[in-house]
Amino acid sequence: MLVNDPQGKCVYIAPKEETALHTYKDWSARFGSILRSGQVVQLTGEVAPDLKLIGEAKIIVCTAKQWDVISRRWRQRRAVQAVTLFIADDLHFLGGNVGPVMEVIISRMRFISTQKQQKQESQLRMIGLSASLANAREVGEWMGVSSKGLFNFSPKVRPIPLEIYFHAFDQSNFASRLMAMGKPVYNAVMRHSDSKPSIIFVPSRRQAQLTAIDLMTYRQSIEGDTFLSKDVDADGIAKIASTLREPALQQVTTSGISFLHDGMMEDDWEAILGLYRDGAINVLVCPVDICWKVKIVSHLVVIMGTETFDGRERRYVDYPIADLLHMMGMASRQGIDSSGKCVIMCHTPKKEHLKKLLYDPLPIESHIDHYLHDHFNSEIVTKTISCMQDAVDYITWTLLYRRLSKNPNYYNLQGTSNVHLSEHISDMVETVLGDLEASKCCQLTDDGDVSPLNLGMIAAYYYVQYETIELIAASLTAKTKVRGILEILSHASEFSNLPIRQGEEKALKILARNLPQNLPESAQFQDPRTKALVLLHCHFSRKALSTDLRTDQKRVLCDSINLIPAIVDVISSNGWLKPALAAMELSQMVVQGLWNKDNILMQIPHFTKEIVQRCEAYEGEEPIESVFDILTLDDDVRNDLLRLPDEKMADVAVFCNNYPNIEVAFDVQDADDITASDPVQIAVTLEREVDDDDEDEIDESEMGKVAASLFPKEKREGWWIVVGDTKTNSLLSLKRVNLLRKQKAVLEFMAPDEPGDYNLTLFCMSDSYLGCDQEYSA
Repeated sequence: MLVNDPQGKCVYIAPKEETALHTYKDWSARFGSILRSGQVVQLTGEVAPDLKLIGEAKIIVCTAKQWDVISRRWRQRRAVQAVTLFIADDLHFLGGNVGPVMEVIISRMRFISTQKQQKQESQLRMIGLSASLANAREVGEWMGVSSKGLFNFSPKVRPIPLEIYFHAFDQSNFASRLMAMGKPVYNAVMRHSDSKPSIIFVPSRRQAQLTAIDLMTYRQSIEGDTFLSKDVDADGIAKIASTLREPALQQVTTSGISFLHDGMMEDDWEAILGLYRDGAINVLVCPVDICWKVKIVSHLVVIMGTETFDGRERRYVDYPIADLLHMMGMASRQGIDSSGKCVIMCHTPKKEHLKKLLYDPLPIESHIDHYLHDHFNSEIVTKTISCMQDAVDYITWTLLYRRLSKNPNYYNLQGTSNVHLSEHISDMVETVLGDLEASKCCQLTDDGDVSPLNLGMIAAYYYVQYETIELIAASLTAKTKVRGILEILSHASEFSNLPIRQGEEKALKILARNLPQNLPESAQFQDPRTKALVLLHCHFSRKALSTDLRTDQKRVLCDSINLIPAIVDVISSNGWLKPALAAMELSQMVVQGLWNKDNILMQIPHFTKEIVQRCEAYEGEEPIESVFDILTLDDDVRNDLLRLPDEKMADVAVFCNNYPNIEVAFDVQDADDITASDPVQIAVTLEREVDDDDEDEIDESEMGKVAASLFPKEKREGWWIVVGDTKTNSLLSLKRVNLLRKQKAVLEFMAPDEPGDYNLTLFCMSDSYLGCDQEYSA
């Protein structure tokens, strides 16, 4: 593509973020030398920055969801139309949770391809990569692949041959079965991979630690030795092990074994992987949930059990087949081994079923029929679907349409004739559009015409599920406060698939008892939405959490910061001022990890309650009430108050320098000529104050980056400009802007019907920092 079509762009999509990240790192290294900086990019999931990235890029790496967000408005986005090579990886995930989104974007890119052909523009090539599929021909035809371009190999065909051994256990109790697997795991490592690298996958983080300790104990008691190679410097390993945070990890690492889990410190993670890649550690134990995150290979892979506990269903569920195939594929040291080995330890009744799944090609079925609502809503907003017939045509582009007649029983089809097919699709479309109309996302006329409504537009813009936007609209009132908005936020459908692990209900109950605010009486601790609420409360109260809960909390925070602007827009549509300001405060709380009643100095890194008390008790010329007051103190006074070492003082300085000092100016257009019911315009200018000394040194691309040590990913400042009447609790106009150095905005609203003098208030609200909001009387 780079040679034949220099103006084109390549898009690579993967179903999982971990796969996309590995590919981005690999391609950056490979293509970085022949392309300019910024031409190999990974999308972030935020629309505005991503549009800027793809405008400059030649190679774009992203997840299916990220490309769905960008490509929905493909008619207005030239960068999407410029794509000439589209690569979809791991197509066997079409049958999994992310399958509906993958199906939608591949169908969309196929449609864009035919549009480009009709206009005789540059061709769009589509490439799909997958595990061996039973119905590969149909998937290929759906993607527009000719028979000459379709290659479907047997599951036995691999870069190097893989020997698979099954070891079945009769114990019906899950814990007993895992205990029984301990010694056989050790025997498998000694028999198949003595002195060669091995990876052992276990169901949970706790089991990873236990298995590593068991292996170390067996080796020392049976062989009187460790797993360290003879040519490895044991003292060097011991020195590295002493820097690790976890005592159990230190102990096993010195024996040539180690374990990983998702909640480890980044330094420890890199240290362990470095030791494994260098051959210093021969056995690595990993929980199954990080199998996509670790990019390593081995001679032997042991899968210790094929089930894990699902707290939402309160039962043990099988690993997804895609995860099993991925774990098995890690036993592939190309150019080193003549064959890889995989030992699968499972419950006896599952053995034959697993054999069939792993030895035969995978059958792929579409699940998009259960997830059509949100995709229909987005297409209604972009005018792709404007009537019932458009919706039916939309379905004909999907894999679902090709599979309906091939497997009618799976899709509850009454027959395979064209009449049955068209009736089934029409019923499906009517049901989905009826649900969207009931949730006030779209309007349906008697003639079958469809038009978007305000809630539907908000849901599509923020990539929010239609059920969530319906819940938000139904739950909000003119008197809703921060606490009520927090409960509405936690009940979003986006949190319904948060994992509930074994024993977590008890841990959540203990956490809930010690929170400053009580949970609603209806709270059920096996409900993922209650878990989301508890994790948000813990974030604001800065409570210490277990490793697994901390991982879940990161996900809740990232989703929340996307949902809150949608809540603000719904409130704005109703014209309520106080709930809108409360939702904006909640956004600040999520980013900084504080309650809105806490002292705003607590958002400064390393500030404790003791430091804040010293600042409050300070009796200088001016009291210390804001972040700016910390900057104006003399160095010796500041050092005496904070009593922090130099490296922590550096973090404080970074935060204080990033803390926004915004000058707000506004002008009411034709203020003397405004009459009742006339449109009113207020021109607002926001300008960031920058020290004259730093003027030349400032990098504009760094401006607006939020300093938030407790927020899990990079964020840019956003500002809401609001005009409202505090007496009547009415919001008249709202605009959200991103600010680098200077930004202008015009707010427009209708003057009240009754003549008279009105005292309106202009609010400038941050979405990221507490204590920097401003209000002016207009």
